[in-house]
Amino acid sequence: MSLKTGDIVPNFTAKDSHGEVFESQSVLGRKPLVIYFYPKDNTPGCTTEACSFRDQYEDFKDLGAEVIGISSDSVKSHQKFAKKHQLPFILLSDQDKRIRHIFGVRDTLFGLVPGRVTYVIDRNGVVILIFDSMNAAKHIPKALETIKELVL
Repeated sequence: MSLKTGDIVPNFTAKDSHGEVFESQSVLGRKPLVIYFYPKDNTPGCTTEACSFRDQYEDFKDLGAEVIGISSDSVKSHQKFAKKHQLPFILLSDQDKRIRHIFGVRDTLFGLVPGRVTYVIDRNGVVILIFDSMNAAKHIPKALETIKELVL
């Protein structure tokens, strides 16, 4: 399965960086979402991307949107990553790659590196943008622009 623009995001659960169970229905269909999948905590591109989302987080919140980062790193790794970089948004651990599979995020570089894909989802839970690029810096402005178009 692979989500496409216009699809409704199915419910999913995962552990967040505090070790708590996060249930997607707590936000899906309630507010616009930016869900971004990234390869690995504490790597240069992923740190740049996470810190850029952090720096623009208030802009997303002001528009009523929530940001969620997902990788296959452990809860402990996410905990350290979030603390080190003061990340204010939700990080989810997808160690079994189940959520990545639901969304259809493919590996890159001959299957060696997990893909970097950002999804923008409207308040009804419908995918309105899928942005697939290994260039970490391009995801944040693209997501913010799409959220602005949604709510303004």
